[in-house]
Amino acid sequence: MAYNLLKGKRGIIFGALDENSIAWKTAERVHEEGGTFVLTNAPIAMRMGQIKELAAKTNSEIIPADATSEEDLQNLVSQSMEILGGKLDFVLHSIGMSVNVRKGRAYTDEKYDFTTKGWDVSALSFHKVMQTLFKADAMNEWGSIVALTYMAAQRTFPDYNDMADNKAYLESVARSFGYFFGKEKKVRVNTISQSPTPTTAGQGVKGFGGFINYAEKMSPLGNASAADCADYTISLFSDLTRKVTMQNLFHDGGFSNTGVSQEVIDEFSE
Repeated sequence: MAYNLLKGKRGIIFGALDENSIAWKTAERVHEEGGTFVLTNAPIAMRMGQIKELAAKTNSEIIPADATSEEDLQNLVSQSMEILGGKLDFVLHSIGMSVNVRKGRAYTDEKYDFTTKGWDVSALSFHKVMQTLFKADAMNEWGSIVALTYMAAQRTFPDYNDMADNKAYLESVARSFGYFFGKEKKVRVNTISQSPTPTTAGQGVKGFGGFINYAEKMSPLGNASAADCADYTISLFSDLTRKVTMQNLFHDGGFSNTGVSQEVIDEFSE
């Protein structure tokens, strides 16, 4: 059901790869709610995914951009404002990558060149995106910037590896930049800490099926799907959440506040 929550609003959506991705689902919902946007992803990711199908479905243009490149981001922001006809109202940062995870390196045996690359893509890129927007004065007042994170930023999930560190950094950037964006430009910055979700990237984490099954047993409402997350993101892009900023918002069916569930007790009881 659509409510026209984003009618007349413009933005940029980072990270749509295929129909399993949260960014993809969010783009579909933004379109349904009347918003217009530019889609962007790294050139290599675009070759792997089906972003052209999403662009056709949502009447959107695509601008390839490496989110770690300041030059690419400057071009992305200026071109997006030109295409969309003005300043932006929302931005979704849905980017994450660990070379250590991809290469099967343990957390106790990181290759630091891999660590630096993953940190740049997954976390520092969020600062780069916001700094580019801030310096270009590209956001309308009461605009909203959202990044996706995971609770491994607060709790240990052994196989999540250095992505846990990246997410902790990402959340800190949201708080710190959120202060300045709020004070100077009345723009909101938040992170959504989502349930483990079977996206293409998520399924690359060792033991991911166990993550999902355990979280499902622990969460009173069950895991939040990619479509659920898209709905929540829409609420943060809308005018209904104007005073919500600098928050890490758990969207996980109650997992983050559950010590233990009856299902988990039953699983381990003799």
